[in-house]
Amino acid sequence: MRAFSIALVAAVTSLGAYGQQFGAAENLAPYIPTPQAIVERMLEAGHVKPGDTVYDLGSGDGRVVITAARKFGANAVGVEVRADLCRIATERIKALGLEDRVQMMQASALHVDLSPANVVTMFLLTSSNERMKPQLVKYLKPGARVVSNQFPIKGWKPVETVKAKGGTMEHTIYVYEIGRSNE
Repeated sequence: MRAFSIALVAAVTSLGAYGQQFGAAENLAPYIPTPQAIVERMLEAGHVKPGDTVYDLGSGDGRVVITAARKFGANAVGVEVRADLCRIATERIKALGLEDRVQMMQASALHVDLSPANVVTMFLLTSSNERMKPQLVKYLKPGARVVSNQFPIKGWKPVETVKAKGGTMEHTIYVYEIGRSNE
């Protein structure tokens, strides 16, 4: 946990890359890649199945959306504010031949229509989760799942909490269901 805390502090102090394009108000989290084992566990905990549409907020290098398509048969949309990360993810999606099921949007998650999503995944800060709540409530239909790595959504009751080891640290994955968690 100490190593994660140190990495998080270092990343938060380097949020300047976000601010260059979208301004401080759009900053939701630093880029900290989610370990692949945690990506898979998040998608399992969200009960992702073929035909689902997964939106990953703060998609970074695209590992969640790529895994959602390749391993779970879902359609997926990555939302990433940073142009460089969006470009890296898009190139990887093309190299893997997944353009028909995976797309990247360079945008702030605060301004994206999430209504097509059955599942939303995120690895944002608790304060950012709080900022996302109105979007989640506005756009997601009852039964849609929200899966948050490491940081809870205050005021919502998870339908499931999963502990999983990724790399050298244990992660907590919070699973919420619209209509059950946010009543």
